[in-house]
Amino acid sequence: MKAAWYRSNGLARDVLEVGDLPMPQPGPGEVRVKLHTSGVNPSDVKSRLKRPLIAERIVPHSDGGGVVDAVGDGVPASRLGERVWVWNAQWQRPLGTACEHVVLPAQQAVALPDQVDFDAAACLGIPALTAVQAIHLAGPLQGKTVLVTGAGNAVGHCVTQLAVLQGATVIGTAGAPARQQHARDAGALHVIDYQRESVAARVAGITQGRGVDVVIDMDFASTAALLPHKVLKPHGQVVCYGSNQAGEVAVDFRTLLFESIQLTFFLVYELTPTDRARAVQTLTGLLDAGQLRLAVGQTFALDDIAAAHEAVEAGRVVGNVVIRL
Repeated sequence: MKAAWYRSNGLARDVLEVGDLPMPQPGPGEVRVKLHTSGVNPSDVKSRLKRPLIAERIVPHSDGGGVVDAVGDGVPASRLGERVWVWNAQWQRPLGTACEHVVLPAQQAVALPDQVDFDAAACLGIPALTAVQAIHLAGPLQGKTVLVTGAGNAVGHCVTQLAVLQGATVIGTAGAPARQQHARDAGALHVIDYQRESVAARVAGITQGRGVDVVIDMDFASTAALLPHKVLKPHGQVVCYGSNQAGEVAVDFRTLLFESIQLTFFLVYELTPTDRARAVQTLTGLLDAGQLRLAVGQTFALDDIAAAHEAVEAGRVVGNVVIRL
């Protein structure tokens, strides 16, 4: 089968290779998916750049969409021909979705609603599940004001839609004008250009000094610095799924204590089985009801995987980057 891989960390054009690998065969409890699409996420390019390799070669990417074409022992034959989307294909595994076929535990291939195409399927595993879990952890949002950082990015675009669907007023942050519009298209009532405006001052003006009820955050290193400036109401909550600064982040303890602020962190790759099942069920319901729009910004061929990675790294694509297989 045709596949892409890397044997060492480095720049996309230096380390990514495209060639042929043996056709994988499903073992007990596994399915093989003939992939139509593979999603390229920021975590995929970061892994290629610096995450230590766990095997001689890594076929990247965690997300994708396709059709089950083989099943292992213990998996019903009725799954053959099923349209599916996959999650965590390359998390703690060497073989991801940048290939024509992938073998996974059966539960990691989820039935895809008929009205959802394979391009959109490649946007579900990381972006959409992250958004669903963040909204769940934020609690009921009816009537609340939510600050969504990175509202013009893939996860933030989904978070914004789901928060609005719950009856929240969303204030989003975004940089480039196209991303600002993307956030508005998702339902953000206010969009702050964080590159040119003071986020704290704008939030104060929009909320008349009260602050927001919840922050759903993609960059804790930046958001932590905002907390002493009353961006968040007393007894408010930060739900965070990422940070541009991966190591130690300074947080003002006095603000956290005297404002009774709750900090909640999660990693979408490591959801508990209960949270994963609930998130998948919720996402399936949203897709069935047509209540979540998934934006594909640009598609590439597998031969152009280096260009796809570069597009994600440069941040020049609004919407998800997808490889068509």
